[in-house]
Amino acid sequence: MNNAQLNELKERYVAKGAASPATAFADRAENAQIWDADGKRFIDFAGGIGVLNIGHRHPKVVQAVKDQLDRVMHTCQTVMPYEGYVKVAEKLSQVVPVRGDAKVMLVNSGAEALENAVKIARAATGRNNVICFDGGYHGRTFMTMAMNGKVAPYASDFGTMPGCVFRAGYPVPEHGISEEESIRRLKMVLKTDANPADTAAIVLEPVLGEGGFYAAPTSFLRKIREICDEHGILMIVDEVQSGFGRTGKMFAIEHSGVEPDLMTMAKSMAAGMPISAVVGTAKHMDASCANSLGGTYSGSPVSCAATLAVLDVFEEEDILGKSRALGDKLAERFAKWEKQFDAVVHPRNLGSMAAFELNNAQGEPAPELAAELCKRAREQGLILLSCGMFGNTIRFLMPVTIEDELLEEGMAIIERNLEAMVGSKAAATA
Repeated sequence: MNNAQLNELKERYVAKGAASPATAFADRAENAQIWDADGKRFIDFAGGIGVLNIGHRHPKVVQAVKDQLDRVMHTCQTVMPYEGYVKVAEKLSQVVPVRGDAKVMLVNSGAEALENAVKIARAATGRNNVICFDGGYHGRTFMTMAMNGKVAPYASDFGTMPGCVFRAGYPVPEHGISEEESIRRLKMVLKTDANPADTAAIVLEPVLGEGGFYAAPTSFLRKIREICDEHGILMIVDEVQSGFGRTGKMFAIEHSGVEPDLMTMAKSMAAGMPISAVVGTAKHMDASCANSLGGTYSGSPVSCAATLAVLDVFEEEDILGKSRALGDKLAERFAKWEKQFDAVVHPRNLGSMAAFELNNAQGEPAPELAAELCKRAREQGLILLSCGMFGNTIRFLMPVTIEDELLEEGMAIIERNLEAMVGSKAAATA
């Protein structure tokens, strides 16, 4: 079927809230390229929203999935366990920087991982409250919608959110929130809303994902750790988008040296297969009773096989080194654009988790420019995403395995459209 036929089916049968606004349907993909149902090629700077750090259809992952399909597709690991689940648990416990000996539980999505992290924290502490941060994104289930630091479009139509969730300001100086102000607000929340004795966890992304790719300073993360230790609160780090090599380390929290109590991860964990995990200090992970955690498809044999293959690829192909090198290339190009275009501001990256913002002539966030840039790019064969509290951030989540010529082709599309949309400083001066 072609794009037009598939769009007719989408309009007829897919719920409006779940339907993609895109009109091109993916037909096949390889590394950093996708071809649609009409045969048009796209360069992928989105990576399925950070799912494809090692690219579309990495041969080692594809082979691992095929081999597993020839053996066992499903049993439900609580009914009859299998090797893949315990091997993934072993591998993750060895690479995740939580305090002390680690244990693991597997589920299917980032939101499920966050839901279960909260359950575990409540069981481990006997407390209810959860403190999150402005701009944070943790999922689309009810608890995680309550935890998100942004209302629309995630929670605007769905009524009252679960209680016992409180929020502080994330340190983003560009938004007027310094590190000192963020800590002040957090301490005020602990005084006015969330009694420390009733607070189970502080949950944060070490690098905001949907919130705009802002990295938390190391000093801030250390202060969070100190506050948690002072009050017996668990520190939960959400690495769903920043994990598995995006920042040049396996997990973003490693840049700080801070050891959380619990971590969540998903997305690039299995290069496109649905799986996620909560990894935490053993005594916390074991706090709830038998059969209290899990689900029918949690840690499926096929997804576990993909995860083990991904971890092998990281070792064999120096994925972390490639991420750092890609980040350097992006930072160099962003610096050029910041000089060339008045609209390009606040370029930033941690490894290849990179972004810049678009402002208007008055220096205000320009979400309309970001939307127009993404639209033009898509029309010209480049998949590009915006994000951020004000919708004016352009984020980069291409596979870190992207070929140099494809990277340059995609960056040239962006540069050409910035020139057409806002004009260069040199042209304005001439």
